[in-house]
Amino acid sequence: MDELITLLDENLICTGTDISSDFIYFFVTSTRKECVCPSCQSVSSRVHSHYNRNFQDLPIQDKKVVITLSNRKMFCDNPSCHRTTFAETFSFIDNKAKKTKRLKETILEVSLTQSSVSAAVYLSKHVVDVKKSTICNYQKKKHARNQ
Repeated sequence: MDELITLLDENLICTGTDISSDFIYFFVTSTRKECVCPSCQSVSSRVHSHYNRNFQDLPIQDKKVVITLSNRKMFCDNPSCHRTTFAETFSFIDNKAKKTKRLKETILEVSLTQSSVSAAVYLSKHVVDVKKSTICNYQKKKHARNQ
């Protein structure tokens, strides 16, 4: 399972899985020794705490995928930085997002050919649990970025 998780980020390892009839749950953690503060770009290796972050990814073998990441909060040791702590970030998912970037792209691709209502029905049955309002929000954000 580590090979599947490292496709998202080479610094992640799978610590456990749980497979049910409809879902595959991955439990992952980061192996990075250091993280970069998003405000001042200082490197930190001091861990403040951990918290679990749940998000969805593309399905595997017609099973929906949920990933639980043990995310770290780090101390920023730069005295001139306005942050004292920051969360570890990853390129495959936006801050506070509940779906990976590649899953969002798939949702947008499906919604291009049909209404958001029918796209939500199709996606919820085959790909990911998603509501019409979420699809509309993704479309608005994409449209705003392109202008």
